[in-house]
Amino acid sequence: MKTMLIRASMLAVLVSGLNFVSAQEEITMRDYLAPEKAARSVFEDPKNASPEFNGVKVSVGGDFALQFQALDHETKATSLGTVGTTMTPNTLQVMGSDFNLPTANLDLNAYLAKGIKMHLRTYLSARHHNEAWVKGGYIQVDDLDFIKEGFASNIMKHARVKVGMDEINYGDAHFRRTDNAEAINNPFVGNYIMDSFTTEAFGEVYGFYNDFIAMAGVSNGKLNQTPVKGKNWNSPSVYAKLGYDKQVTADLRVRLTGSFIQTNGLSTGGNLYSADRAGSRYYYVLLTENDLMGTNNYATGRFNPGFKKVQAIQVNPFIKYQGLEFFGIYEHVSGNKAAGLTKRPTDGAYTQLGAELIYRLGNKEQFYLGGRYNNVSGKDDEVSAERKIDRFNLGGGWYMTKNVLAKVEYVSQKYNDDAVWGATSALKGGKFNGVMFEATIGF
Repeated sequence: MKTMLIRASMLAVLVSGLNFVSAQEEITMRDYLAPEKAARSVFEDPKNASPEFNGVKVSVGGDFALQFQALDHETKATSLGTVGTTMTPNTLQVMGSDFNLPTANLDLNAYLAKGIKMHLRTYLSARHHNEAWVKGGYIQVDDLDFIKEGFASNIMKHARVKVGMDEINYGDAHFRRTDNAEAINNPFVGNYIMDSFTTEAFGEVYGFYNDFIAMAGVSNGKLNQTPVKGKNWNSPSVYAKLGYDKQVTADLRVRLTGSFIQTNGLSTGGNLYSADRAGSRYYYVLLTENDLMGTNNYATGRFNPGFKKVQAIQVNPFIKYQGLEFFGIYEHVSGNKAAGLTKRPTDGAYTQLGAELIYRLGNKEQFYLGGRYNNVSGKDDEVSAERKIDRFNLGGGWYMTKNVLAKVEYVSQKYNDDAVWGATSALKGGKFNGVMFEATIGF
């Protein structure tokens, strides 16, 4: 059904006589419609003067990504139980070296009026869903000239309104992550262990003044949308961001942001670290003969605290001096794992630390080398044992053009050897490591 709707929408665009972006307008208009494809290290859309409007313009873009995976895994668990109801000892899946299923995106971006753009992304193929389905989209309003020319222009030169059903703007890590096939802005192959990414119905208000940015948002907290309340209780989520981003000199850029989110739903409050419906890049790691495979187990290598009501903060420094680039994460999340109205006696909390150091070289910075460290530690509640996960990435890449990137990395991820993971869980003292190659195209 979704595929039919996409085809019908594209046919309607073709026959309606809209003005597609011409080659002459490609640089300015396309940068406005899809700035994430125009340059690296773009976070929020820059607040610049809106292009003049002389008719609806539509830009079609897309992404493609393919990995070659050569990972091994092992566990310190003395027993993984038995296979099903048999007496055969359970074992880890045997890993080989081969290609993963390619992933692909389709992007439609439209300029609907002065300062009003629409974005729609469809996952054509993903690890979790092999069929085409809509990820989400939004409308961004940077001017109110559609009401009256110059209406509230003194306010709108510093303000923005964004409404849609898409990823919410919590933290900065989601700007540098791989979004299914959009891997061109991620210097590594995988996303962070606690992958803070969710698509919900939202509204956001922005303020830009000099080099400061402020944002306040609200979402309905739901990943799957329905007006039926059902048996579980849910309530809207609120979130905010405050930051400073300045190009200090021609060689030095400094950015620092802090984000906060409060989810209030008992049934949907855990979406923040589990809502990516595309899937992890590290396929099948630490899965056993008893575990689900394929689209049924798509988050391997990640960790979701599983809290129902969540309070989380994320602080992100970003510094770029000439070719040297640093991006960091400090994230703290707390909440309760109770699924009903009766809470556990105590809340739990987890902390995530991340640091990337990248050196870009070449006359167009078309090459880069870098490393990333990522750590997650914490407890489900005060009486539980501590969980610890460490990951280290070392890699590099080559932008053959601004739209084509080839990258390679070595990854090593370890879990602490504690029964908190489960007496027969492969995660108890689990480890995976090896080499990943990825080629990606984004336009």
